[in-house]
Amino acid sequence: ADMPLCCVSEFCVSGVVMYIIFYLYSSGLGDSEYTYFCNGGKVIDKRLQELGAQHFYDTGHADDCVGLELVVEPWIAGLWAALTKHFKSSRGQVEISGTLQRASNTSLRTHPVKPEFLHIESQVELLKLDDSGRKDSEVLEQNETNRSLSSALIEDFESSLVRSVPPLSQASLSIPVLPPEYLQVHLRESLDQEESQVSMTSVGPIFQVPVSKAVQLTTNDAIKTTLLLELDISETSFSYQPGDAFSVLCPNSDFEVQSLLQRLQLADKQEHLVLVKIKAHTKKKGAALPQHIPERCSLRFILTWCLEIRAVPKKAFLRALVECTSDGAEKRRLQELCSKQGAADYNCFIRDACACLLDLLLAFPSCQPPLSLLLEHLPKLQPRLYSCASSSLLYPDKLHFVFNIVEFSSDTSAVVLRRGVCTGWLAKLVAPILQPNTQASHADSGKYLAPKISISPRATNSFHLPNDPSAPIIMVGPGTGIAPFIGFLQHREKLQEQHPAGNFGAMWLFFGCRHKDRDYLFREELRHFLKRGTLTHLKVSFSRDAPSEEEDVPAKYVQDNLKVHGQQVARVLLQENGCIYVCGDAKNMAKNVNEALVEIISKEVGVDKLEAMKTLATLKEEKRYLQDIWS
Repeated sequence: ADMPLCCVSEFCVSGVVMYIIFYLYSSGLGDSEYTYFCNGGKVIDKRLQELGAQHFYDTGHADDCVGLELVVEPWIAGLWAALTKHFKSSRGQVEISGTLQRASNTSLRTHPVKPEFLHIESQVELLKLDDSGRKDSEVLEQNETNRSLSSALIEDFESSLVRSVPPLSQASLSIPVLPPEYLQVHLRESLDQEESQVSMTSVGPIFQVPVSKAVQLTTNDAIKTTLLLELDISETSFSYQPGDAFSVLCPNSDFEVQSLLQRLQLADKQEHLVLVKIKAHTKKKGAALPQHIPERCSLRFILTWCLEIRAVPKKAFLRALVECTSDGAEKRRLQELCSKQGAADYNCFIRDACACLLDLLLAFPSCQPPLSLLLEHLPKLQPRLYSCASSSLLYPDKLHFVFNIVEFSSDTSAVVLRRGVCTGWLAKLVAPILQPNTQASHADSGKYLAPKISISPRATNSFHLPNDPSAPIIMVGPGTGIAPFIGFLQHREKLQEQHPAGNFGAMWLFFGCRHKDRDYLFREELRHFLKRGTLTHLKVSFSRDAPSEEEDVPAKYVQDNLKVHGQQVARVLLQENGCIYVCGDAKNMAKNVNEALVEIISKEVGVDKLEAMKTLATLKEEKRYLQDIWS
């Protein structure tokens, strides 16, 4: 029973011996857990090649560890197409009947043929080498029809979230070890007790505050929609200073929560209490109950407020989902996505596509994970951080913040336009009170209409105005990165009013947007600060506007404008003991600004790049090069 079964069929075509080898181990030995996995077949394959045989189709290695059919079925399906193509490429038409006869002695050069892999769900009946008694002409006619059908299928076949192509589809996979289960979950009918957000999210106090005003800062045709919200903090002990950030507690989309409940077949139990405990005899070391799951709350509450259901599933989660999948093809694809060999597909179809659990469950219908698996693998729903965009000196009972409504297409479903978890929720929440920028008033929207949100303070230790008001500062903030600097300017203006004889340093602002007439945020406010002398220098870049005929090529981005004014920037930082603040995107903008500063210092001081980088490092250590950046 433990001996391998090997089938070798010999074909003689134009004097060339061809072998089709299909190698199977019976129970025990055809298992990738063993050192010599499919070694017999590999030895035979190697020896045949040493004797001059050539591959026209890749070898298949069936693995009993994950299910023989996962390799066997696609291998057999692809074999017939490969045979068809190989015979077609032969010199002259090869006649195939019940028995493959030796052809003439004319030479035939065989070429390795790229395997044609057919989707295992394809119901195409390819040429069968059997002794059916049909005439050769009928066989060849059927062969031609099948070849056309298979060719069309192959052309349409591309890799996606749910399917792969060679070589991955035929590869032996190295998959992660199955994570041990450690939670046991029971659902019990609810007693209608009240649930609180405080129990699962924040570090520190939580304040529920009304949104007193909502203003759209961009035009309707802008690429991104930017909103400013004003919060009424008059009845709380919440305090802040410009440069601070705060957290907004946000829920998952109700539509996505309900969709997930439906897919898990738990919609009728969404109000049930979820009781969680450590699974007896678990092999997980240090197993502990998730701290972000309250002791007594409903299933709907957990999916809405506690779990990041939009999180991109990690490979360990995919590995666990494999065990919950019954369909062979779906199981194989999930194995590929979590395997070492499928790293590129994982990055393309899951990580870069921002695929979430719901996407996977919709793509793989036979996957039915238990609720315990979600609690084990989905991370905590994190509060979202925003910069304070106001000064308490100007607005003692108010707090402003600014954000773009994040919108993106789900790569797993091109027709679905998704919004950011928090920004989408906020936009929907304030829609009834939203004002266009041109009609924005200073009056509150009325507390009786004001929606409420929960916030938590998060002070920063360094991203503040310098203690010495005479020190000059440079502010770099494209897009919503301008938010903390509006607070800086409001604060400085009030200080100047309170201390008219004071010595205040110069304030430079490098701002950037796409279009002057669509998304130039706070344009009137910046003009006001410039007119009052609070803002000394305003340098704005428009990345998408074409320059006028009489205008020189303008600086497209903030880093370009920094280099245009490199001499002044170097003077502020290196001679006047000034500070530079950078706020915004970490991935591109902050990196490009840092490179621009290195170039400026290298040029203006006359040092090499390494010395310029050391100078910037010193500025950071002295808290004179400060960043508030996000990815």
